[in-house]
Amino acid sequence: MHDKNTEFPRPAESTSASASPTAVVPLTRRTELEPDDADRLATLVGPVDANLKQIEQRLDVHIRNRGNEFQISGSDVRVRAAEALLHQLYRETAHQQTLEPDQVHLFLQEAGVEELLRRQDQSEHKSREVGADPAADASVIRTLKKSIKPRGRNQQLYVGAVRGHDISFGVGPAGTGKTYLAVACAVEALESQQVSRILLVRPAVEAGEKLGFLPGDLAQKIDPYLRPLYDALYEMLGVERVNKYIERNIIEVAPLAYMRGRTLNNAFIILDESQNTTVAQMKMFLTRIGFGSTAVVTGDITQIDLPRGENSGLVNVINVLRHTKGISFTHFGSKDVVRHPLVQRIVDAYEAFIEKPNTGDSKNSSSGR
Repeated sequence: MHDKNTEFPRPAESTSASASPTAVVPLTRRTELEPDDADRLATLVGPVDANLKQIEQRLDVHIRNRGNEFQISGSDVRVRAAEALLHQLYRETAHQQTLEPDQVHLFLQEAGVEELLRRQDQSEHKSREVGADPAADASVIRTLKKSIKPRGRNQQLYVGAVRGHDISFGVGPAGTGKTYLAVACAVEALESQQVSRILLVRPAVEAGEKLGFLPGDLAQKIDPYLRPLYDALYEMLGVERVNKYIERNIIEVAPLAYMRGRTLNNAFIILDESQNTTVAQMKMFLTRIGFGSTAVVTGDITQIDLPRGENSGLVNVINVLRHTKGISFTHFGSKDVVRHPLVQRIVDAYEAFIEKPNTGDSKNSSSGR
């Protein structure tokens, strides 16, 4: 990729800056994206320049473009970060026809300004040929219906850990892709005949509601708790195939209590919302694993809905098994959230509030109850 970069201060603003030694001198940096492809450039900027506006707002810069030439104005570090992001996103357009707002958001979130700059420095030493990151390509999850590309370094590490360990833990806030990627890995393993069945498990813990007041039998009461797992399966396999697999017991979706006494061989097992397991339940689940099986445990230790005074099995197991060979732990943070930018700010605000002294009086004070 050929770059033509120039930096120069804006005349009017640089004059005022010289009068104030602490002022930041705005710079304008010019860069070209190659190859000059109108369709890819249209994908990059987005409808009505939506992607450029998102970058401008988040990095506090101003971007103008004519064809494949872009001019970025703002403070030095932010301008260079915006330039690095434009090059990164343009590489993405070589393999996809749309760039969704959440993708742009993730590239802004996943490592911050310093990581964007580091990537740009590395790319300048690589071949000018446009191509995909080999590490990113290796982590792509391929199913018959669609391919899922992990977004961000932590998601790539997570997928690698799931593929390389018999038991993996994904711990972090909502919206980081823990469950979705685990289901994708399970579908991939099933379709490639690495396993013969998938089990999706959740503890049936009420988050403020009482199961007894919900209509229907036990299965109908439990079903809403498992809905996110169904949604992921429908997206990757289609409704018809999912229903067929459930009828043939190739896919089983069940509450955690149904796992007691079983030994699960040649299966891909996912325990979701594991922060709501007790210590005894977590031990029970982990000891169900049989030969040829893979288990993935996901949860968010900041959203524990157990009764007050009850220790979370996820919090406990992190301390018990963190040094055990053959088990991996991937920890996600607010920077990995693939949802609206406000979600990251909400997560950060709660973490900051919880860390203040005298804000909690129990082990589960972080549950948001």
